[in-house]
Amino acid sequence: MNKSELVAIMAEKADLTKTEAARALSAFEGAVTGALKSGDKVAILGFGSFETSQRSARTGRNPQTGKEIQIPAATVPKFKAGKALKDSVN
Repeated sequence: MNKSELVAIMAEKADLTKTEAARALSAFEGAVTGALKSGDKVAILGFGSFETSQRSARTGRNPQTGKEIQIPAATVPKFKAGKALKDSVN
């Protein structure tokens, strides 16, 4: 499913226009992104939680040349599915 398909489903389920659903999805994305940038965790009961994790610097290898490269440390977003979401998928 891509973003436009998600917007169409959201519009249908919430009885919104596609434009309103797209704005709602963009607002959600912006709110989660802003919270993660400031170091907060976003938890949606029954769905899951978004948080950041620190990935340390490491040595990698270029698969084409085999040459070692240094991969810098990074802060990466993580999503952990909630129990209700896991149960509904299984």
